[in-house]
Amino acid sequence: MAIKLKTKVALGGIFLFALLVLVGAVSFFYFNRITEEAKDIVKNNYETLNYSRDMLKELDELNGGDSMNAYNNFEESLQQQEKNITEPSEKEMTVSLRKNFNELKKKKSVDSLRSLIRKNISGIMQLNLQAINNKNLAAKASAENAKTIITFILTICTLLGLTFVFNFPSLVASPIAKLTEGIKAIAGKNYSERIHLNRKDEFGQMADAFNSMAEKLDEYEHSNLSKILFEKQRAETVINSLKDASIGIDNKGLILFANQQALQLINLQELEIVGQPQEAVQKKNDLFRFLVKEENNIPFKIVVDSKENYFTKEMVDITQRGEKIGNVIVLKNITSFKELDVAKTNFIATVSHELKTPLASSDFSLKLLEDSRIGELSSEQKELVQQLKNDNQRMLKILSELLNMSQVEAGKIQLNMQYVSPYPVVETSIEAISNTAREKNITIEKKLEDDLPGIHTDADKISWVLNNFLTNAIRYSPPGSAIIVSVEKTGKQIIFSVTDRGSGIDQSYLSRIFERYFQIPGRSDKKGSGIGLAICKEFIEAMGGKAWAESNYGEGSKFSFQLPLA
Repeated sequence: MAIKLKTKVALGGIFLFALLVLVGAVSFFYFNRITEEAKDIVKNNYETLNYSRDMLKELDELNGGDSMNAYNNFEESLQQQEKNITEPSEKEMTVSLRKNFNELKKKKSVDSLRSLIRKNISGIMQLNLQAINNKNLAAKASAENAKTIITFILTICTLLGLTFVFNFPSLVASPIAKLTEGIKAIAGKNYSERIHLNRKDEFGQMADAFNSMAEKLDEYEHSNLSKILFEKQRAETVINSLKDASIGIDNKGLILFANQQALQLINLQELEIVGQPQEAVQKKNDLFRFLVKEENNIPFKIVVDSKENYFTKEMVDITQRGEKIGNVIVLKNITSFKELDVAKTNFIATVSHELKTPLASSDFSLKLLEDSRIGELSSEQKELVQQLKNDNQRMLKILSELLNMSQVEAGKIQLNMQYVSPYPVVETSIEAISNTAREKNITIEKKLEDDLPGIHTDADKISWVLNNFLTNAIRYSPPGSAIIVSVEKTGKQIIFSVTDRGSGIDQSYLSRIFERYFQIPGRSDKKGSGIGLAICKEFIEAMGGKAWAESNYGEGSKFSFQLPLA
């Protein structure tokens, strides 16, 4: 039956305690023996010597004046001596002493009896002195014998104790050291490490459990290696299948991957960039250095195969458990949008100029019709002419707005700055989109502060911005909902806002919705080219203001812009 480690430790403690008890017991035995022998000497012999000395003293007093008192004292000491006979021949000497003393009491003064008594007392004293000497020698011999025995036992116990102290810790320390080495090997991914302990206690069980764990880890490592390689190949395939050029960089600046589109743009081979520090690649490639260091998202041009291509850069952070572990540079090809934008701008400018001439001519003709020199018009005819003039003016205004938009897209904004009240601007903008709102059964609510001051701005352009905000709000709002248009004064600024109850915008995209050509990923209701909000922002910033958006996904959006007071 295997002895548990706990039992071994308990037995070791009992063994040490037994050694201690053995040494203490032997020492106590001999110490007690020597003490008893010393007591015997004091009790048996030294007391007899005291009685004998007292009797000699009283014997000398018998010739004095107080003889009766001396006889009594002698009698008392003799009686004590008769009770303390311990040595061989002492009894005969004491009996002889008693006989002689009794004779002396009868005859009172006989020198021969006194000599015999003195001789008896001296014999008793001599006998006890000899006994004391013999006992002292025996005690010394016993002490030496005890010393030898105790020293021998103490030496044996000390050797046994030291052997136990030096060997017993290895019973615990040795398996712990082996276990520590095994754990370090496993930590170093050496899953073939095993611990061999020929023991049946807790350490043996621990070694078996460790070996079982290492075996499972070894199996897991080899069984998952092919899976990891497969997943790596699949990830590389997915990355290479992306239409957008992508470059991954970890938080230490090491380039993790670059798909074929990215390699084609930066004109490098995969071995020249993947696995290399980004600083080293920056030194030999200007485009890569530009992509890493350029922080804005302004579209830029790259010549590929002798053809101009336009791209925007997006930096996507890679996080794991809330901690950033790297980022991916994504280049979106917007060449088609750029070409469409240029064509649209040219088309708008051309059509606007072509339509403006006949509209101006028709406006002149309508004015001539109103001239009485041409002929008088009936009231019905005057009403028709007035309607035609209103329609003509509206068409001219729309054409002017189209020309303004083409100016923005061409980078040449022309402003007609004047003192403007916010109230008519809001009314005009709401009236322009009222038919669209009615089609979706959407109500437009106004929340305008009283006594709003005027602003120095271009009324047509802020109306255009409000119309764009309202059109987007109607497009993304559910039927039957409400849109709120609010204007408020804050400090030296007037803030215009349009709030809807649509699907909202994810926080990660809010900072980019005013970028040109940017469209929120995953939306199935994309209808524009992603340039309208960018033009709104350029209009407002050209007038000294600021545009922004607030939203939470699923809770609607609020688009705002502010302009300085006049």
